[in-house]
Amino acid sequence: MELGVLKDIVIIFALSTFVNFIFTRIKIPAIIGYLITGVIAGPNLLGLISSPGNVRVMADIGVILLMFTIGLEFSLNHLLRIRRTVFFGGFLQLILTAGVTMLLARTYNMDWKAALFVGFLTALSSTAVVLKLLQERSELTSHYGRTIVGILIFQDIILIPLLLLTPMLAGNSVDIGHDLLILFLKTIGIIAFIYVGNRWLMPRLLHVIALTRSHELFLMSILLICLAVALLTNELGMSVAFGAFLAGLMISDTEYSQSAFGNLMPFKDVFTSFFFVSIGMLLDVGFVIDHLWLVMATVLLVILLKTIVAGFTAFLLGHTFFGTVVVGLSLAQVGEFSFVLAGVGLSHEIITLYHFQLFLAVAITSMALSPILIQFSKPLANLILRLPLPQFLVEGFFPVKQVEIPEMQNHIVVIGKDSRAINLAAMIKTMELPFTSVIFDPELARRQMEKGELAVFGDAIDEPVLRKAYAHTSEMIIVSVGDLIKAMAITERVRSMNKHAFIIVRTRHVTDIEDLYRIGASQVIPEEFETAIDFFERILGKYLIPRMEIERTLARIREDNYGIFRERHKVEGYSLLKDIPDIEIAAVRVSDKSVFAGKKISETAMRKTYGVTLVALKHNENIIPNPEPVTLISANDIVYLLGKPEMIAMAVNDLSEP
Repeated sequence: MELGVLKDIVIIFALSTFVNFIFTRIKIPAIIGYLITGVIAGPNLLGLISSPGNVRVMADIGVILLMFTIGLEFSLNHLLRIRRTVFFGGFLQLILTAGVTMLLARTYNMDWKAALFVGFLTALSSTAVVLKLLQERSELTSHYGRTIVGILIFQDIILIPLLLLTPMLAGNSVDIGHDLLILFLKTIGIIAFIYVGNRWLMPRLLHVIALTRSHELFLMSILLICLAVALLTNELGMSVAFGAFLAGLMISDTEYSQSAFGNLMPFKDVFTSFFFVSIGMLLDVGFVIDHLWLVMATVLLVILLKTIVAGFTAFLLGHTFFGTVVVGLSLAQVGEFSFVLAGVGLSHEIITLYHFQLFLAVAITSMALSPILIQFSKPLANLILRLPLPQFLVEGFFPVKQVEIPEMQNHIVVIGKDSRAINLAAMIKTMELPFTSVIFDPELARRQMEKGELAVFGDAIDEPVLRKAYAHTSEMIIVSVGDLIKAMAITERVRSMNKHAFIIVRTRHVTDIEDLYRIGASQVIPEEFETAIDFFERILGKYLIPRMEIERTLARIREDNYGIFRERHKVEGYSLLKDIPDIEIAAVRVSDKSVFAGKKISETAMRKTYGVTLVALKHNENIIPNPEPVTLISANDIVYLLGKPEMIAMAVNDLSEP
């Protein structure tokens, strides 16, 4: 039995585990660790890998699974909506980058053919690196995320014509007209196949498979679809990665897309790591050391050039200055498909071995720097925005026309850009409660304003934007942005403007709660914990446990897990609820079948029975604070109860049910 491949896998996993353990402790993205693992284990340094070809095969599988999961997160309808970005933005970015790079490449003693070829190599960005990072940061569907994805999709599509163009640049005789006609026919066939698969084939096929209730069969079917479509596009002369993306698109609009995504995530993460390791293995460390200053200067030149061109393209597409900087830095690296194109160019002697090694060093270094560039793109954009920039540069070519919001007080402000914030705003609207929204995405803000909603477009970190939404006079502020750093910055700014507002913040992890309470949040909703609570509530209901007992249990669980942090949160001013964190106030509508309807407050014995105090009562439109014991409770009245959460839960059960 040949154990060479197994030995290579063990070495890669051992090195990756060690390097990533260190990088995780010092907060450096894992992608850089994988690249460094490849450099260390590669043939140009320690030479620990005996079968680099097998590693590259696993790397190809990683790229296929990565592109497939990205396709699952999109939909065909969504892709059609961003066709302007794909074709106009992608083409403009490619031509400008290739043209400017060709002029600069002439200073590296290249002829015009080699210079043009290097221009195309430089124009391509890393789909695998950028989309993986955006996926991890939940930014794929943001306004700038859609632009980045659109440009990357065009780059993947244009790789095929570039591969056809390469032999022509080398001077080999080729019937380019015939090849382009064949490519056009293949493209039409692929588009038709994807459309039919998305609309009819995949929904029915996956439904039949799901009816078997076999997890193994479902997983095997998803992998079969992914690999089969990737193989089909490869047979038609296109990249397997692009085919995998199309396979994901075919499934994305079905009800099984989320299940497929969850099943493939562990496989994708493992095989994608091999891709980055294989890229690192290509780097010749000796060449980098011998030409260190040249490599460093070229890396800086490429990053600067690509940032400016991609940012300019985003600006023409209507992005604000903030989005321009984020898009520019996100696309500043050289892509993995450039390695494929460079290999073809080297085999046709368009570029020399020296320039090939220089390209590898620059490309790998720029890919390694990508996580850092993307991470610091937003802080850098906010820093530059503090300068007195022209208004058209700050707002972009197509600024969102802001609506005039009348002066408001004691209202709700919803801050966010995702579906949660939009759905929450819709729910608030149905209850006819006064509210305004602060939305980061210009397209989303424009749509909400067209519906007649009082929305403000802008970054909620900026005080003028918050003042337009009257956050300084609001009673309640909801922060639903996902990213912890962003949520903390907004919460801190809002609290400095409004000392008395009740601020509810959504976060992903329970571990974020303490930090958010410390800077001024009134209540923090951790997604991972609330999802578990929701599951547990349904489980208890299925076992027919009484509703009152369920409410008491859930209230106790919440208090035990993150209620402890409340006592650390202090704001100016005296409040009983802040000094006694176990106490809450709840508003409860009295059911017409409630045992308390038609009784006096003294007859309910709420304090003795439930341990709660009725502090106010709303009858019709009149609020009665501190009601007398002889006050009558009528059906549809709203009573305000003060007490511990589990005690309130018991009282709610009798007030709202017969």
